Amino acid sequence: MSRLDSMLRRLAAQRDGLNWMADQITGIEGDVVDFGLGNGRTYDHLREILPDRRIWVMDRVLQCHPSCTPPAEDFLQGEAEPMLRKLRETGVKIALAHYDFGSGIKDNDVAESARLSPLIAAIMQPGGYLVSGQPLVGFEQIKGPDTIAPDRYLFYRA
Repeated sequence: MSRLDSMLRRLAAQRDGLNWMADQITGIEGDVVDFGLGNGRTYDHLREILPDRRIWVMDRVLQCHPSCTPPAEDFLQGEAEPMLRKLRETGVKIALAHYDFGSGIKDNDVAESARLSPLIAAIMQPGGYLVSGQPLVGFEQIKGPDTIAPDRYLFYRA
């Protein structure tokens, strides 16, 4: 598979997974968090499909498209561990988390997602959902929508 086809497959899976998850969290109180703002495409989509939820965004740097810049009070800039601790200390509970941290080096990304999993668990609303491009640890893995290959995106319940 070409890198272009792989990217298209990933983006379609991400969109389909987030749309599916938005339906799953109906009735679950809590905010949304997008781990890894990047250029802001996913954040923009989350704003569209979950307009009544507060969406927290976490990334090392703010370098998104200007139309996708989150409000300053919802953007947590810095390394993941201290930002997750800061979010936990506020008492925020997350109904839906989208995990998109990664360097593109699989072994490093898997180790990072495992290291961050307990900190993510501490902010999740019981019964909340997570969608991730990397394996997370300590959550119940669930089957996602049929339109997404099982190895393309991962779905969890807190």
